[in-house]
Amino acid sequence: MEHSIHHFPLDAAHGSAQFWSQLATRVSAWLHEQGLSARDAVLLLPFAQHLAPARRAWIAQAHTQGRPGWQPRIETTHSLASALGPSALPQAQQISFDAAIDALAARQLLQGQSWAQALQRSDPRAYELAVQRLVECAHAFARAAALRAPQERAEFWTQGREALQLQAGPGGLERALALVALEWAAADPRSPATDALFALRPSAWIHLQCGGPDRLAEALLRSAEAAGQPVLRLSVDLDLDQAFDAGPPPGRVEQALGRDFEDLAQCSAAAVLGHLNAGRAPVALIAQDRVLLRRVRALLERQGLVIADETGWTLATTAPAAQLMALLRACRREASLDDWLAWLKTDLAAPLAERAGSGALTALEARCRARGWSRPQALKFEKLPPGAARLWTLAQEAMAPLLQPGSASLSLAQWLERLGELLLQRLQAQARLEAQPAGPELLDALWLRRQPWPDSAHEAVLQRSQLDLADFTAWADATLEAAQYVPKTEGQVEVMITPLARAMLRPFGAIVLPGADAGTLGPVPAGPALLSDALVQRLGLESLEDKRHALAWQFAQALRAPVLTLLRCHQRGAEPLAPSPLLERLLLARQAAGLGPLPAWVDTREREVLPAAPRGRSAAEADGRLPAALSASAVDALRRCPYQFFGRVLLGLREQDELEKEADKRDYGTWLHAVLHQFHQERLAAVEPLDDGERLQQAAQAQMRALGLSPAEFLPFSASFARFAPRYLAWLAEQEAAGRHYQAGELDREVHPWPEDERLSGLRLRGRIDRVDLAGDTRLLVDYKTGSVAGLKAKVAQPLEDTQLAVYAALMQGAGESAALAAQYLALDDAKGLAAVEHPEVDRSAAVLLAGLREDLRALADGAALPALGEGLACAYCEMRGLCRRDDWDEVAL
Repeated sequence: MEHSIHHFPLDAAHGSAQFWSQLATRVSAWLHEQGLSARDAVLLLPFAQHLAPARRAWIAQAHTQGRPGWQPRIETTHSLASALGPSALPQAQQISFDAAIDALAARQLLQGQSWAQALQRSDPRAYELAVQRLVECAHAFARAAALRAPQERAEFWTQGREALQLQAGPGGLERALALVALEWAAADPRSPATDALFALRPSAWIHLQCGGPDRLAEALLRSAEAAGQPVLRLSVDLDLDQAFDAGPPPGRVEQALGRDFEDLAQCSAAAVLGHLNAGRAPVALIAQDRVLLRRVRALLERQGLVIADETGWTLATTAPAAQLMALLRACRREASLDDWLAWLKTDLAAPLAERAGSGALTALEARCRARGWSRPQALKFEKLPPGAARLWTLAQEAMAPLLQPGSASLSLAQWLERLGELLLQRLQAQARLEAQPAGPELLDALWLRRQPWPDSAHEAVLQRSQLDLADFTAWADATLEAAQYVPKTEGQVEVMITPLARAMLRPFGAIVLPGADAGTLGPVPAGPALLSDALVQRLGLESLEDKRHALAWQFAQALRAPVLTLLRCHQRGAEPLAPSPLLERLLLARQAAGLGPLPAWVDTREREVLPAAPRGRSAAEADGRLPAALSASAVDALRRCPYQFFGRVLLGLREQDELEKEADKRDYGTWLHAVLHQFHQERLAAVEPLDDGERLQQAAQAQMRALGLSPAEFLPFSASFARFAPRYLAWLAEQEAAGRHYQAGELDREVHPWPEDERLSGLRLRGRIDRVDLAGDTRLLVDYKTGSVAGLKAKVAQPLEDTQLAVYAALMQGAGESAALAAQYLALDDAKGLAAVEHPEVDRSAAVLLAGLREDLRALADGAALPALGEGLACAYCEMRGLCRRDDWDEVAL
């Protein structure tokens, strides 16, 4: 019996809304002509989303014709195969198509390969990449084999072996991995579930091709023809270059050009809303650019629309997965305190914070930042506030299953058992996870509430794989990355987010395709990394050219929609962005058919012009409020910018210190201060009989440990200290020979400068003096600096502008110091060696400072404003800049 081929054109009668009734009519007529039973025929469609509209169309046709009767069995190849029987369970060492599980199985395969073990020893990262590529290639081979008829599969494996063995030249590792992948896939004795289709004998096979050839369906139809069964091939594929040969498209096609990313997102959302307002629902939003789509979805959700996402989300991007990975990152040996705090802030750790008491987590973070602790090993438990100490203890106890000794290498099942103990028993997290979106999917993906089938590939990997904690964390991450989460939708769907392929032939009211540019709509995903595209073609796998053709066919089907809105940007940043090659082919096809250029999308967004609201210079009102105490930095802030004083001192605002950062100049200065203090205190007390060089090095190591700095973190400054140490000891010997001796260091002083003033008598001036030396009858106040000598000289060039040393002198005078005072900055890290920069007549500077400060404070007590000056370096690097809105001042204020 001769088989028929029927092509559906692109015209008004074959739009996406009318197509299914046309299909039902065509198939019904053919079955009637051939005298075949519709009840026993099978109609194969490309996607599961096509089943419902096809069945509805068939029922509607029967009622319209007044001849209710049987309809064909309408299925996809996979839905029909599933109805005929389940897929065989993968056994040990068989491909499971779970990428994370198969990666562990692939490791076991490679254990017997000497070249693979050599790679693992020499380059562990390259080995892990090789394992991933091996799994990717094995999956591709197995899927390609499943698309062939059972009798053709042996020939496929033979051709694959021959093609890989004939490859010559560089790339020996890739060929070896590809051969292992091929043999791994070929060794699987299971038959795909779809093999059952080849034994099925319906009255006729009817296949609808849409979006390019279906290799499994083609193999099935060839087998049916060989067995003498009736076959009807139907095709809706359109050659994009000749799409309009049958006439104008059934719907309207329009395009919009956005200025930038945000404008494109807003235009896309406005286009969707415009279609809905016009009654064109549901609207298909094509998921071509996922980054852009996230922004579009956020804009649409503000409108309260019911949005369904067929593409789903990677499970790793959901909140429960982020919380779990935060927990696993905190368990690593190299975890930072930032990792621990990040986990303690998650919902999983909320019970611990509740048990520790209100404010415990805030107190723990504040103390870590204040002390500069960046690693758990540096944390001093005895220096934690009570609530923070309880929380830290609870956190360590909860994490014990993953941190306990003896867990260097465990089976995957043992790691999962310990993770389950931590989550489900110690944290009691199962109910909370199950109540969260994607929580149940996470528990299932990580085998925390289900067990693998006995003797399955999953059970074998769980029991046999030996992993350390880093491997287990990588497995969990890969598992969550591979798993999909599709949120449930309630109500009538108004917007359907779907890939371009799944939008074909569906009765959408309109299609909106953001990202119709060359960078988004045109590129196709590469094939297995181990195989060149030429080899892919020779092996009969899907090549890049096949994928480009399929993309063009999918794009052409969008022309059947009532309205197709294409949106793109002129440029991406400063880089021009060309239109998609598919869009250019569409424009040429329209031009050849005399249809003219694409009409522009009409932007219906309402533009609102906001009136200018210039802002004047900021000024704060303190209502007579004064601080209880002042430091040198607070006095300096008041002198440089009163508004800065308001924010820093009166409001107590501070930028939080980073927990994880590389050691910088400030860390070096802090460490060097501590080293010199310990060195001189021990030297003064003669704690150990050491020479000065040994004592200084000992102090350096002790302070590095005290500050929680590892040698690796401090490496950039080790060379600086190596140069500093001999210079300092030489300078010290020179000063002592001249009669100057160290007396005290890190000296805390607190005084009441104005005891006779009723309003200021309670205000304290306090500070810590780095060092006090005695030179004859003079006490020399020293402030260590690691900056340049030139900057220090500029600082004391106008002594009355230098605040720090003047405050030091005021502190000594207020404490009843009768000896003569001198003050200097000691530059410790200048390229030319140590250099002292004197502050002349520091006692006079202190008196002038106190007098001026008294007047300023009395004015504040009387209610004077604290204006922002907005000038100089004090403003350029001020953390209060956002508070005073310096960047928003108008020109008059400036």
